Amino acid sequence: MTATPAPRTLPWSTYLLTLAQALNLTAAVISVTIAALIGTKLAATAALSTIPYGIQFAAVMLFTYPVSMLMRRYGRRSIFSVGAVFLIFAGVTGYIAVSKENFFLLIAAHGLLGIYIACANFYRFAAVDYLPVQVKARAISLVVAGGVLAAIIGPVIASSLRQVSGFTDFSVCYAALSALGILTLLLMAIWTPPKTTQMLEESTNANPTVQSHSWNIAIVTAILSSAGGYFVMNLMMVQASLVMKNICSFDASSRAIQGHVLAMFAPSFITGSFITFVGLRQAIIFGFVLLIGAAGLGMMDIRYDIVFLSLILVGLGWNLVFVGGGTLLTQTISDQERHRWQGINDTLIAACATLGAFLPAPLFASLGWNATNMMVLPLCFAGIFLCWKSLPSVNDCVESSSVARLLK
Repeated sequence: MTATPAPRTLPWSTYLLTLAQALNLTAAVISVTIAALIGTKLAATAALSTIPYGIQFAAVMLFTYPVSMLMRRYGRRSIFSVGAVFLIFAGVTGYIAVSKENFFLLIAAHGLLGIYIACANFYRFAAVDYLPVQVKARAISLVVAGGVLAAIIGPVIASSLRQVSGFTDFSVCYAALSALGILTLLLMAIWTPPKTTQMLEESTNANPTVQSHSWNIAIVTAILSSAGGYFVMNLMMVQASLVMKNICSFDASSRAIQGHVLAMFAPSFITGSFITFVGLRQAIIFGFVLLIGAAGLGMMDIRYDIVFLSLILVGLGWNLVFVGGGTLLTQTISDQERHRWQGINDTLIAACATLGAFLPAPLFASLGWNATNMMVLPLCFAGIFLCWKSLPSVNDCVESSSVARLLK
């Protein structure tokens, strides 16, 4: 059979999903910026101040798989729109909670926000539905690149709306979430998946139906790359902020975190092309090597410049293993099973992200920064080993025949 030529451009729907992802991550940035501050103000004791943010993570983890199954039944756009409605309700509830100083309403607001995020996290997978395998990496990486906009405007929104005359402090920040939800609804009103006859034929030819009802080494590799990378990134990012609290000013710490976030998302504009050029195995392995390099720096002297460079390497490494893992998953599973495996994948990512958010403080207190960095090395080496064993050395993003060999 003659292979279908790889398309040179992505459908316009991919760019709309990039904007939707930017709105999603902007809401997440606003949340992480203000949640603990509001929680401390409204909670009965300081020990309860992070409960709202913890409930948000728990909601993402609990609702991710059901959301994926609902998408299979009712379609992506319907569930994305429902998610946007949850974001609107989250903003309204949060605004009332802050205005009325009601801690339980604040918990409810972040729970609703978590449900929205569980829906929105599937934007990157929606971008590759019915696309040929040759452009899946580019589509996923472009959607992930929406985080660049969020990294810039999220902190600005939170800072500028923190104190608005005539309103309770931070209440307008939550109102901004409702505005983001309305914008998302507008995007979903004009977004349609690129489901055309030509693309269905290309998808069938490039990604032949495989039996992916059970776990196999390729699926394990894909999930370990995405979820394991997220765990390492969250763990090191949060703990780095604790380290810098003791060795530098708040402004210097903020610059380091912002540099880290930009390192996470800015490469996404070229990550897909990089994967296509060097091959999926080499790209994911290089991502894990960068994470190992970051951990190696973390085991050295505790200085601001070393922590800063470590955070940059973590961001770059996360980008490669996260985009690479998502690309591998879409190439490994059949179209009929994509919702099931995407739901499992993102549920495990949410679980690892939750662990990465809650473990930094106790690990920092018990082991310290250097030992924590040493602890992540086995996970990175395991990822490299699985990539080496399960992925072909040829450029599997270009040669569709290699996809079938993943499961042999």
